[in-house]
Order: sequence, then structure tokens, then C-alpha cells
Amino acid sequence: MLDHDVQEVGSPSPEAGGTTRLDTVNQQLAEAYPELSPQLKLAAGYVLEHPVEIAFQSIRKSATAAEVTASTLVRLAKRLGFDSFDQFREVFQSAVQAGPVELSGRASQLRTLASQTDDQVFLDVGDAAFDNIGRLFTADNQQRVRDAARRLLAAEKIAVVGFRDTFACAYHFAYVGRIAMPNIQLIRGQEGGLLTELAPFGEGDVVVAFGFEPYCAETMRALEITRAAGVSAIVVTDTMRSPLVPGATITFNVANATPHFFPSILSAITLIEVLLAECVAFGPDDLVDNVASFESRMRAMGAYVEQE
Repeated sequence: MLDHDVQEVGSPSPEAGGTTRLDTVNQQLAEAYPELSPQLKLAAGYVLEHPVEIAFQSIRKSATAAEVTASTLVRLAKRLGFDSFDQFREVFQSAVQAGPVELSGRASQLRTLASQTDDQVFLDVGDAAFDNIGRLFTADNQQRVRDAARRLLAAEKIAVVGFRDTFACAYHFAYVGRIAMPNIQLIRGQEGGLLTELAPFGEGDVVVAFGFEPYCAETMRALEITRAAGVSAIVVTDTMRSPLVPGATITFNVANATPHFFPSILSAITLIEVLLAECVAFGPDDLVDNVASFESRMRAMGAYVEQE
């Protein structure tokens, strides 16, 4: 069965660095994904989820793993403007060389320290946590964090959205962020108030949205409202196939695997800390003054227990 054609997009700039080119490829795939044929969706999904395998496996092995034909992978590469699959694969080979910080040694130490116990769940959760954070600290994410911080610092107003399993992420971003940047607003959307809360946001503003599978309808609605108003979106999600990705200005694909029954938010929380730290480090002096003023007010109001 032939795959339906999709609109061809320009190939990534050849002079760009490997990680930047991979970001471009992933964004193009995410944007095109909803319109792809079933076979091309299988191929695109595998490419998005398995960059290391695409970089080093043979095309036939990748095709088998993706449950498509090798020719489908070739067609996908050509839809993105590449002359061949090998040229497409070179982007992934260049990018994965700047892979995640190796925290596997620490995870191995954790196993060694706990080897006298039989609590495998404890060990597996620890392994997953180390791996999730390790995948966050890559060269391409470092540049993406810097770009996101610049946009946050330049924004007139910042809306923060996250419902159900990611509400903790949104709340943490808004609570900590407002200490330095009072223009941050947590969007709660309670009692049908989503549209009213988002009405003041427009061009020059930024929305930070969190969403993991299963994706909340409220989050999608918030992004639709803000996109229509010209608000730039910074999206934190779990895969480039996420419906939150199309239209986003910056996307962070964070790992959330865990033996726990609920998706892990550890990487998302760590990303929040990195983003806000970057904003304070490279922002105006006012941000530091805001933090100092907040602490002084809290102490004056007796918010903290004073130890002698």
C-alpha cells in the first residue's frame, strides 16, 4: 500500500550544528505527524522515540523495529527534504554524540549500596530517576533552555498551564518563578474560568504548558486560546508526538519513565529549576532584588521558624 504524500518541508540548514538540525527534524516530524498516512506515522513515531537506534542501526533493522518497510523510512526522509536515508541518518549520528550526561555510574552505585536488600522496586525507581534526569542534561537542551529563558525574560506576561498529573509542575513553576518574576500567573481554569483567565494574554506574552499522556483536554484548549491570541508557547511534554507540540515555539521532550503507577515529574521539576535559575542568572538585577525583597517580607511576617 502506498503512503499518501504530505507537504514537503525544507531540509534543515546544513551549516547548523548536529543537535540544532535534529531539533529541526523532530519539530518537522511533530508538525506533520497528524497528517501522515498510517505507515508514515509508524515510521515517524519510531524516529521520534528512538534517535540512537536510527543513528546506528541499519535501515532494515530500524524498519523492522518500526513495523514498516525500508522504503517507508526512505520516503519519510525524502518528505523532509533529504536526498537519501543515509543523509537523514547523519543528522542523528551527529546529534547523539552529544548525548546525555552519564549518570549510569551513580545508578550502579545505588544498586551496589542497596544490594543487600530484596526491594527491587526501590532500586528500579532509583535507576529510572537517574536515567530521566540524565536525558535532560544534553547539549541541545542546554541551548534550548537558554533560548526559553530569553523568551521568558522578554515576555510582558507569562501564563503557566498544567492540569491533573502536571498541575504540580505548573504550580511549582508559578510559585517559585513569581518570587523573581511577578509577571508569572498560574492558570487554574476552575469553574469554567479558563477563557477568562487567559483573555488578558496576547502578542508579546508567553505560555508555559505542561502535559504528559494521557493529555488533558483543558491544556489543549488553553494552547488553542493562547495561540489564537498570538501568545508564544513553551511546551514541556513527554514525546514529540504529543498533541501539545504543533505550534509550540520551544518544546522540551522530557523523560518520565518510572516503575511507579503515575508518570514521573522529576525531569519536569528539574527543568523548571534550570529554567528559572537561567532567568535569574542572565536577567536584570531587578530579579535578584525581587528574591531578596520576598525573603525579607516572609521573615518580617513570621513565615519562617527562626533558629537560635
